[in-house]
Amino acid sequence: MWQLLQMQSCQLMRPRLTPIRSNGYFINLLKNKPSDAVKRYVSNVKNCKENEIKGIFQFISPWKLCTGISLGLGTRLLLNDGAVLCKAKAPSRIIQRRPNVNEDSGKFDWSKFFEYLKPHKWLLAAAVASAMAVAFLNIYIPAMLGVIVNILADMRSNPNVDFIDEIKYPALKMISLYIGQAIFTFFYIHLLAQVGERVAAQMKQDLFVSILQQDMAFFDQERTGELVNRITVDVQDFKSSFKQTISGGLRAITQVVGSAVSLLVISPHLTGMTLICVPTVVIGGTFIGSLLRKLSREVQAQIEKATLVAEEAISNMRTVRAFAGEENEAKMFADECDTAANLSMELGLGVGLFQAGTNLFLNGMVLATMFLGGHLMSTGQMSAGDVMAFLVNAQTIQRSVAQISLLFGAVIKGVSAGGRVFEYINKEPKMDTSGTKVIKYHEFHGDIEFKDVSFAYPTRPEAIVLNNFNLKIPAGKTVAIVGSSGNGKSTIAALLERFYDVDKGSVTIDGVDIREMDCHWLRGRAIGLISQEPVLFATTVKENIRYGKPDASDAEVYQAAQTANADEFIRSFPAGYDTLVGERGMSLSGGQKQRIAIARAVLKNPPVMVLDEATSALDATSEKVVQTALETASKGRTVLVIAHRLSTVMSADLIVVLSKGKIVEMGTHEQLKKQKGHYWNLIKQQDQEEDNRSL
Repeated sequence: MWQLLQMQSCQLMRPRLTPIRSNGYFINLLKNKPSDAVKRYVSNVKNCKENEIKGIFQFISPWKLCTGISLGLGTRLLLNDGAVLCKAKAPSRIIQRRPNVNEDSGKFDWSKFFEYLKPHKWLLAAAVASAMAVAFLNIYIPAMLGVIVNILADMRSNPNVDFIDEIKYPALKMISLYIGQAIFTFFYIHLLAQVGERVAAQMKQDLFVSILQQDMAFFDQERTGELVNRITVDVQDFKSSFKQTISGGLRAITQVVGSAVSLLVISPHLTGMTLICVPTVVIGGTFIGSLLRKLSREVQAQIEKATLVAEEAISNMRTVRAFAGEENEAKMFADECDTAANLSMELGLGVGLFQAGTNLFLNGMVLATMFLGGHLMSTGQMSAGDVMAFLVNAQTIQRSVAQISLLFGAVIKGVSAGGRVFEYINKEPKMDTSGTKVIKYHEFHGDIEFKDVSFAYPTRPEAIVLNNFNLKIPAGKTVAIVGSSGNGKSTIAALLERFYDVDKGSVTIDGVDIREMDCHWLRGRAIGLISQEPVLFATTVKENIRYGKPDASDAEVYQAAQTANADEFIRSFPAGYDTLVGERGMSLSGGQKQRIAIARAVLKNPPVMVLDEATSALDATSEKVVQTALETASKGRTVLVIAHRLSTVMSADLIVVLSKGKIVEMGTHEQLKKQKGHYWNLIKQQDQEEDNRSL
C-alpha cells in the first residue's frame, strides 16, 4: 500500500516534480506532518518560484483532510536548486535540465523558415497549385452530382426521355473530374515530398554545422542525447508536419471556403442557418490549441529525457555491465518512457476531445441540412439535385474540418520541433573566432607565454582555476607541468588549444595573442594534442590516422605510424591499416589506441605538441612503449607535458609544479629534488603508492 501511494503521489505531482534521491528524516516528517515538512523545506529554499510553492500546497492540501491518507502519502520531497523534486522507490538518477529553459525558448523562426523555402519556391508553388486544383475539383464534383440526381429524378416523370443521351455528358464530365483529381493529387504529393526532403536536409546540415561551431562551454552543459535528438527526431517531426500541413491543410481550407461559397449559391437561407455556429468552433479551437501547444513541449522534453537515459547507458555499457546495472537502467528507461507515454496520452486526449467536438458539431449540421432541405424541397424552393449537392458540399466541409482538426496536433508538434531546431541553428557562439592571423611555417619558432592569466570555467564561474598565472615555454624546449589533481594542469592545455578564452591576461605564440589567430589553423596546423583518453572513430586505422591531415597520402600515414611506433602492431592485424577499430576504438588496447593517436597528431607535423596525461591510463609496459613513441614524435618541437606520473617528466628541460592554480616551484628534476619541497613530496607520495601496490 505504501509503495502504491508513493507511485500515485509522484504521478499526481509529475508536472512539477523531477526524480532525485531522498532523505530519511524528511520522509518521517512527511509521513506524520506533511504540511510542516513542506513548510520547512520551502522556507529554506532560495530563489524558489512562487508558482512552484503554490503547486506544492495545492497538492498537499487535499491530502491533509484525511489523517490515514496523509500518513501514507509517501512522496519523497527534496529541494535542489530551488526545484521541488519527487522520486518513487525505484532506482533513478538526476536528469540534468538544460539551463535557461523558459517559455520563449525554441520560438519558431518564420523568417529563417522562409529562407529555406526560397530556393524551392517554384516547386512549392507548383505543389500548392496542384493541391488547390484538387480542392477545386472536389468542390465542383458535388455540383455535377446534383445534375445527375436531377436527371435521375426527371426520368421518373418523363419516361420517354433517352437516359443515355441525358446522362452521357454529365457522366463524361464526372469521369474527367476524377481523372484530373488523381493527376493533380500525384503531382502535389510528389512535389511536396521533394520540397520537404530538401528543406529538412538543409536544416539538418545547418543544425549540425551550428553545433560544431559552438564553444566548448556549450558542450560542457549540453548532453549528447539532446543534441542528437534535435538533429534526428525534431527535424523529422518538423518535416512530417510541414508536408502534412501543406498537402492536407491547404487542400482542406480551400475546400471549406469553396464549399461554403457553393452552399451560399445553392441556398443562402439554408447556409446561413447551418454556418451560424462556426465562429464558436474557431474561437474554441484557438484556445484549446494554446493549451495543447504547451503540453506538446512537455511531451518532447520528456521524450528527450528518455533518450538521454538510453544514450548514457549504451555509451557507458562497460560500466553498466561491470556494476550489473542492466536492470536498474531498464527500470529508469521504462519509468521515463511511461511518463512520456502518459503525457502523450494526455496530448492525444486533448486532440481527441477537440476533434470529437468538431465532428459532433459538423454532423449536427448535416442533420439540420437534411431536415431543412427536406422542408424547402416540399415547398418547391429546392430541387432534389440541389439538396443532394448541398449535402455533399456540407459533408466536404465536414471532412475538411475533421482533417484540419487531425492536422492540428501535427502542426503543434511540428512548430514546437521546428522551434527547437531553429533555436540551435540561430545560436551564436560566445567566443570570438574572427581572428585571421597565421604564422608561416618557416617563421614559426614556438615561443609560448601565459601572461597574467586568470580563468574560471563558464559552467563554474565562481571557482577560479588560474589566478595571475605566468609561464614562458621557450621554443624547442620541453616543459612539464606537474601537481596533484584539480590544480589546473589540463586547464593550461585547454587554454593553449583555445578551447576556452582567458578571463584576464593573454596566451601568446611567438608574441601573437592566440585570440587574433585563425582558430582552424591554430588547432589544425600549429598544435598537436594527445590526451589521456584518445577517442578513435568507428572506422579503419588508416582513416583514424589520416584524420590529422585529411589530404595525406598513404605513404605519409605509414611514416607517421612508424614515428609513433605503431606500424609494427598495425601490420600484424589481418586487415592491416584497413582494420576497423570499433566504436571509440574498443577493439584495441590502451597502448595501441594511444600510439594511433600519436600518429594522428604527428601526421600534421605541428610545431607545438601538447601531451595531456598521455600515459597516465597505461600499464608500465605500455607506458614505456608509448613514452618512447612520444619522445620520438617530440623531437624538434616545443612540447608542453601535463603529467601526473613524475617518471615521465624527468628528462624535461623545465618542470613546473602547480598548486591551487599557481606556480610554487620551477626547475629541472635534479634541482627540484634538492629543494625538498612540493616536487620532492610528490615523488615520495608516488613511491609510497607504488610500494603499496607491489605489496
